[in-house]
Amino acid sequence: MTLPAMLQIDEILAAYRSGMLRPTALVTEVLERVDAYALKDPAVWIARAERDTLLARAAFLETQPVDSLPLYGIPFAVKDNIDVAGYPTTAACPDFAYVPQASAEVVARLEAAGAIMIGKTNLDQFATGLVGTRSPYGQPHCVFDDRYVSGGSSSGSGVAVAAGLVSFSLGTDTAGSGRVPAAINNIVGLKPTRGALSTTGVVPACLSLDCVSIFATSVADALKVETQAAAWDSAAPYSRPMQHHALPQQTFRFGVLAHKDRFFDGDTQNADLYEQAISRCEALGGVAVELDYTPLRETAELLYGGAFVVERLAAIEPFFTAHEAAMDPTVAGIIGSARNYSAADVFRAAYRQHELRQVAAQMWQQFDVMLLPTMPRIVSRAEVAAQPVAANSLHGVYTNFVNLLDMSACAVPAAFRDDGLPFGVTFVAPAFADHDLGLLAGRFHAASQTGAGLARVAVGAADEAARPAAEGTLRLAVVGAHLKGLPLHYQLEQENAVLVRTTRTATDYRLFALPASTPPKPGLFRQPGFEGPGLEVEIYELSAAGFGRFVASVPQPMAIGRISLADGQEVDSFLCAEAFASKGQDITALGGWKAYLQTRQAG
Repeated sequence: MTLPAMLQIDEILAAYRSGMLRPTALVTEVLERVDAYALKDPAVWIARAERDTLLARAAFLETQPVDSLPLYGIPFAVKDNIDVAGYPTTAACPDFAYVPQASAEVVARLEAAGAIMIGKTNLDQFATGLVGTRSPYGQPHCVFDDRYVSGGSSSGSGVAVAAGLVSFSLGTDTAGSGRVPAAINNIVGLKPTRGALSTTGVVPACLSLDCVSIFATSVADALKVETQAAAWDSAAPYSRPMQHHALPQQTFRFGVLAHKDRFFDGDTQNADLYEQAISRCEALGGVAVELDYTPLRETAELLYGGAFVVERLAAIEPFFTAHEAAMDPTVAGIIGSARNYSAADVFRAAYRQHELRQVAAQMWQQFDVMLLPTMPRIVSRAEVAAQPVAANSLHGVYTNFVNLLDMSACAVPAAFRDDGLPFGVTFVAPAFADHDLGLLAGRFHAASQTGAGLARVAVGAADEAARPAAEGTLRLAVVGAHLKGLPLHYQLEQENAVLVRTTRTATDYRLFALPASTPPKPGLFRQPGFEGPGLEVEIYELSAAGFGRFVASVPQPMAIGRISLADGQEVDSFLCAEAFASKGQDITALGGWKAYLQTRQAG
């Protein structure tokens, strides 16, 4: 089987299940693609896995059932400021390089889920930049036109996905590095809630703000990866258990820039495309509300225009002191400017940040999400060479504030310009809205009909959600101890159950931790009129016989009945009598059983 142009996760998994593709064949073709693309752009990778290593990994996976691992045989790339055991971590600075013995927590989790790490990708040095040109390993360029930058700092990670070399990649995002390369290369860039993905094993840029980000060809793929990567980590100082901030999907309010705040640096075509994006969002059921960009603009200026730059120095100060001359001059100049600030300046900046957070928090009373241009326009490599700081700053006009204000974001393609370059927008929402924000952004992406990446292959708003159950099978939603990784999951494995997707219930369900249950388990019941966040569930597909055996083993007070999901579909699920469940602890607000278990562990 010839691999599809864009390596979408479900398409690859379907080929594995059918026997048309095996991991060893995928690795062989991916390596051929990587070699071929290197002739066009040799700066995408800093280090690549050896062919024999990749084939050995693929051969091992072929000894495992396809559906035993959610990312079985899925190729991915890792930004080279994130540790992968046995590979140098350079942060695009050769003098800084070290070889870690252990992989970063996120990498370890993705490999445990079956993914295959193809290599380490290029970046703006020490993740300082939004252009992708600040690297001694070369300058990756836009996949559509080599006169233009790829976007940074996660430059190689964005290009690797857009060129069809991997299914997804990891970047980092402090000021917009997980979103700008997505816009320039016609792919999705998911910036999770800060702390949802562990930063253990990640070279810090600004530790209090850093996020591990995800590039993919669809929002559905990005959310699949986030589901596997997200976990509370006691070793990461800013780690937080994933929660759920619900967003309306059918009728929603979205904040847009007032005309006076629409800055495109003279690019009238991008201004028109933003207006078209607003209209498309309205067609999806949204109501546009003008937002006041003033506090967001001031917040954005804090990141590089004030004392927050001191945190970049704090991250690498011993190295910087000894090796400043060996660094990229622009990066060294930015980090070195931290010496102009006092400790009092840092505290004053932090105070102002929190004042602006209070202002921004009130904005969510006016609308549910924001719809912003990802950037005013794409800058050329020649512009960056002439004005390295000014050109870079142009890319961050609409991105820099997000982490400072503790928001989630998802960048998606919106249109193509007359000159063949893409235009992208970013949906921004409160912290922990990752899932629901992704659903909305995915609908927008599908409606935009831009496809994804270099091949511009069409993507759907929903994949597995729309696929009917296979003939002779039934679907079951599990909410508690049968979730993957929990004590009773083996009962599903015994019936060869296949994970279809992770989603949420409708909002009128409640979840209680049942008293004195072994192993610990929750009780789910419906309360008409109740408005909650919806509860996380995993949907499995079982044979009819396997479903019957499974249901027969369900003990009292549990039962199997129909529930409604967030997208309106109905499916069988575990339910519990309200009178019994309500004797336990109400954990509905946490959004699911795993979130509750993480909270207990954190406590």
